[in-house]
Amino acid sequence: MGRFQDQVVWITGASAGIGREMARQFADEGADVAVSARRAERLEAVVSEIESRGRRGLAVPCDVTDEAAVRNGVERVVEHFGRLDVAVANAGFGVVGPVEELSAEEWRRQFDVNVVGLALTAKYALPHLRKTRGRLVLVGSVASMVVRNNVAPYSSSKAAVRAIGQTLALEVHGSGVTCTTLHPGFVESDIAKTDNQGVLHEDARDKRPSKLMWPTDRAVRVMLNAIYKRKREYVFTGHGKLFGFLGRHWPGLVHFIGSRIWMPER
Repeated sequence: MGRFQDQVVWITGASAGIGREMARQFADEGADVAVSARRAERLEAVVSEIESRGRRGLAVPCDVTDEAAVRNGVERVVEHFGRLDVAVANAGFGVVGPVEELSAEEWRRQFDVNVVGLALTAKYALPHLRKTRGRLVLVGSVASMVVRNNVAPYSSSKAAVRAIGQTLALEVHGSGVTCTTLHPGFVESDIAKTDNQGVLHEDARDKRPSKLMWPTDRAVRVMLNAIYKRKREYVFTGHGKLFGFLGRHWPGLVHFIGSRIWMPER
C-alpha cells in the first residue's frame, strides 16, 4: 500500500520536469493522477506513464492564466474520479533580465502564471479538498528568500507564492485541509530553457550551477515526503536551506556575495 493509496491527485504544470516526475511518483504511491499543462500534446505521454504503473490517469489541458479553464479543469477531475485529495499548483516559469530592461508585459506574464494562476488553482481546488480533508500544495522556490541579479520578476513572484502559502495555511486551519509550500533549490527542469514569453527551447543551455543541481526524481521524493507529512513549509536542497537561511537572516552578507561574486550578467 502506497502512502497515497486510492487518492486522487491533480498536478498543474505536469507536462515536464518536476510536475511530470510528481505524476510518476504519486502513481507509484498508489494515487490516480490528473495532469494539466498548456502543452496538451505532452500530457497523453504522462498519462501513459501513470497507467503503466497500474493507476488511472487523466489529461486535462489547462492554461492557469485562464480562470474559466482552471475552474473547468478541476471540475473535470472531480467528475471523472469522483473526488480530489491532493492539488499541486506547480505551473510556473521564470522571466529574466535587468529590471531596467524588462517590459510591463513581461512582468505581467510572470505574475499571471506564477502568482495569479497559482491562486486560482488553490481557489477552485479548495472546495473539493475540504470534502476530503485533503492537501493543497504550492510550489515556491528558494528564490523567494535569496535574490540574484537579473531574476527580480521570478524572485518576487515566488515571494508572493510564499506569502500566499502562509496565508492559506491560516485560512484552512482547523478545516482538515492543509497547505504545504515547497521551496526547492536548484533542480533539473525545463525552467532555464523557457524564455520570457513562456516558450520552451529544448536545445537551450541551462546556465544554473550544475554542481548544485539535484536530479528531478530525488527532489520529488523529498517533496512527496513533505506533502505526506503535511508540512506547512519545506525548504530543500542542502544549498537551498543554506541560501534560504542567509537570505532571511543575513541579507547584508547575501548582498556582499552578490555584488562581488554574482556579477551582473549582460
